[in-house]
Amino acid sequence: MFRQASRLLARASAVTRSRAFSSEVPATPAVDSTFVESWKKVNPNMEAPKTPSVYMTPRPQTPTSIPSKLTVNFVLPYASELSAKEVDMVIVPASTGQMGVLPGHVPTIAELKPGVLSVHDGNDTKKYFVSSGFAFIHANSVADIIAVEAVPIDQIDPSLVQKGLAEFNQKLSSATTDLEKAEAQIGVDVHSALNSALTG
Repeated sequence: MFRQASRLLARASAVTRSRAFSSEVPATPAVDSTFVESWKKVNPNMEAPKTPSVYMTPRPQTPTSIPSKLTVNFVLPYASELSAKEVDMVIVPASTGQMGVLPGHVPTIAELKPGVLSVHDGNDTKKYFVSSGFAFIHANSVADIIAVEAVPIDQIDPSLVQKGLAEFNQKLSSATTDLEKAEAQIGVDVHSALNSALTG
């Protein structure tokens, strides 16, 4: 029994090694010949439909050396805050904690939670409060940050944040249904994150 298991594992690891990484898209679209042959057997008079790999464009080459700057695209549904801006570092409020992104960062997709996004360029630091979104870090030192809502920290009124936090805490304590509790908890979480961003 153990001999069979080791043989099966050896076979599985050989298959795994021969497969390309999922992030490697070929320079020319690959045609799935097995699919095309099967299609022609079933329907010889109609051209086979294109598979998703035909529509994929090749990824940019991973640079051989690490660039000195990180290229950042920071967009909202209604505006583009940063477009192809070269910076030293970005710190994003990922759901797993604060994540610093430098040039040459490993490719990553991170969900954003309410918190402070800071963009560092030399001695200048621009801080935004983001409500939620995603950060896509690419192998070619490009970071695409998509937020649902964002506002520069210096445009937030601390008194309104305190007022909103008190209101949502009151709603949370008086909530009777699960929906009311969930809505109030979201308000508390966002206003608490706003308060933390302002107090710093």
